[in-house]
Amino acid sequence: MMELKGKVVIAQAGGPTAVINQSLVGAALESRKFPQITKVYGALNGVEGIVNETFVDLTQETTNNLEHIANTPSSALLSTRVKPDAKYCEEIFKVLKVHDVRYFFYIGGNDSSDTVRIVNENADRADYEFRAIHIPKTIDNDLVLNDHTPGYGSAARYVAETFMGLNLDNRSLPGVHIGIVMGRHAGFLTAASSLAQKYPDDGPHLIYLPERVFKVDEFLADVKEIYDRLGRCLIAVSEGIRDENGQPVAATLTDHIEKDSHGNIQLSGSGSLGDMLSDLIKTKLDITRVRADTLGYPQRSSISCISDVDQHEAREVGEKAAQFAIWNKVDGSITIQRTGYYSVDYQLVNLEKIAAKTKVMPPAFINTRGNGVTDKFKYYLRPLVGSSLGNVHRLRAPMVEKILNV
Repeated sequence: MMELKGKVVIAQAGGPTAVINQSLVGAALESRKFPQITKVYGALNGVEGIVNETFVDLTQETTNNLEHIANTPSSALLSTRVKPDAKYCEEIFKVLKVHDVRYFFYIGGNDSSDTVRIVNENADRADYEFRAIHIPKTIDNDLVLNDHTPGYGSAARYVAETFMGLNLDNRSLPGVHIGIVMGRHAGFLTAASSLAQKYPDDGPHLIYLPERVFKVDEFLADVKEIYDRLGRCLIAVSEGIRDENGQPVAATLTDHIEKDSHGNIQLSGSGSLGDMLSDLIKTKLDITRVRADTLGYPQRSSISCISDVDQHEAREVGEKAAQFAIWNKVDGSITIQRTGYYSVDYQLVNLEKIAAKTKVMPPAFINTRGNGVTDKFKYYLRPLVGSSLGNVHRLRAPMVEKILNV
């Protein structure tokens, strides 16, 4: 096969992560090494930038600054929530072709992989030699055929360390505290709160995930049992928990349901789920000290909770995208495969196997009551959050014998 000469376009889509720019920089710097690459462009605002021809020339960016960008959270090229249909993808391809773009790297989730697939099909029909690679990212960790995805490890670290702090607070001034965590269909991120458990009575004492039906009566019984036994209760709840009818519990709280550009019900726009669960506990269990926090967007791009493992892998999936496309002249989606404890390998799979599919927590990761996780999940997660995870300690000094109040 002849050497394919032309430009590279890189774009980012969907929710940002703490390490998404590692993938951008990995793809850009690796591409710049190849003599057949004439330019490396970055499209601002994802596919919107391609259609509008809003490109920055990354060939002219200094390596030094790109390395600083790599260590900066969120999307340096800015992002988009646009989910292109077939007609939109035709426009994308038309712009790429007129700019002599021969390589397209799209960093995003499963919707982004579907975009790459459709654009690639347009190139095939036009008999235009073209290589398109989907580079994975998502804090939800819900891409199929991946052991885990870049962005998840850092977000999981944030959740784990946040719950360490919540547990310390809850132990100091007992009551019931609820933390609402991102996760529409998959509970991987909420489950990361379990790494806060060091001592036998540490929280979160209860963890509720979208993979299990949420039943109010069972929830209240669980809270009562923990509170009666420990005098306090810390709870982690996925924003996407669902009732017996498969409806998001958050959507039952209001008559006005907002939806995003993909048609998904908005789950992260308010603290209504936490408020509802708090009210239930106050009224049904007669517990007065009940609080709820919605962790919200800080989970995605915290600059203080970046996993070193996550950083390195995000960089490598970007580099591998350039190598697969330019060296091997193939298309597909990069996947991360675990090969030991702890090592990984990167494989390319067909886009059709990733696009529009969702991975959820396997049953072996969830306890039998559906209100917590297993040690198998903690074993799976621990290397992903990186080294030097926060650690807490308790006083071990003996009690002083009472004199007056014996």
